[in-house]
Amino acid sequence: MKITDSNVIRFHLQVLYGISVKNFAKKKGKLVYTGAKMFGVPLENLPRRYIPEFGLVPCFLVDGCSLLLDRVGTVGLFRKPGSLPRVKILREKLNRGDDALSTASPYDTATLVKQFCRELPELLFPSELHAALLKAQALPDLQDKMAALQLLSCLLPAKNSSCLQYLFDFLHKVSQRCSDNLMTSSNLATVFVPCLLPPPNKSEMSEERLELRVLVLRTFIEFPHVFGVIPKTIMDSMKYFVNFAHLEDVFKKRNQKICSLKVKRSEKTVLWIQSKPKIRPAVSDQTLVCITRGDPKLRRSVGLETFPNIRLFRTCMPNEDRSFRSANKTSVLTAMERLQHKNWRRRSSPI
Repeated sequence: MKITDSNVIRFHLQVLYGISVKNFAKKKGKLVYTGAKMFGVPLENLPRRYIPEFGLVPCFLVDGCSLLLDRVGTVGLFRKPGSLPRVKILREKLNRGDDALSTASPYDTATLVKQFCRELPELLFPSELHAALLKAQALPDLQDKMAALQLLSCLLPAKNSSCLQYLFDFLHKVSQRCSDNLMTSSNLATVFVPCLLPPPNKSEMSEERLELRVLVLRTFIEFPHVFGVIPKTIMDSMKYFVNFAHLEDVFKKRNQKICSLKVKRSEKTVLWIQSKPKIRPAVSDQTLVCITRGDPKLRRSVGLETFPNIRLFRTCMPNEDRSFRSANKTSVLTAMERLQHKNWRRRSSPI
């Protein structure tokens, strides 16, 4: 397992709360949109503005929420729908790149904000996270519930997290004026469930499951400051895992180096042994002939012809071997006579 923040968070969710999170599906291909279209476009293709507290947020969301904050006391904001003909005209102008929000009514602007979130090609809360969010909300202990939801919010992609942080912070400000606009955090959560946590099928549209979805959004609206913030305990454990993984890599590399040195040394030893020639005693052809014929094992390679006096050779023979001596007597005497009667001349050295 790679030591990353998401893997450590998944580990804590599984161990502490029994919540397993599916891996987010990878995109098969990026959708590229040209022009100034605003609705139904992926977040990465939209013009975004950097907000120091939140990161990169779509410009339309920033402009729309800023205008609504000026009229935050409007009764039934986000609950009352805007005029459909006016909303349609505003959409066309925004898709052309025109500035049409400055003169729009708060109800029309609020409707456009909801349509913008609902028509994104990918939900701001990925579908792989919905079951885990509902399971965390169903935990009996309030502290465990808050901690699990906080950890799950940290698993979101950066572009989704920035957008949701900004939106929940804005909705929290709207709920603080509930005495004027009559929009509590529960009412706002109910309105935004189809935009952020829509039920995937009819089985998820039961009253109990829908209530859990509303409660998840209500928690994030009431506590926007914990959304996407990794707790200190997780950060400390992350450092521990990273240090442990670093030490494990160091020892692994060290063991690999020692093993490679042992292999190199053994290879050198084997090569030296294989390259060292084996010293074998030289055997002349004459000795081989004598052994194969069955004659007495006299090494003729000693050089019988080199003896100056044959009698010296005869005295070295064993006395028991009479047959050998009698058999070769004539041949030996003739050789001795030849040596005695031969005229020896001293060769003069060349001048």
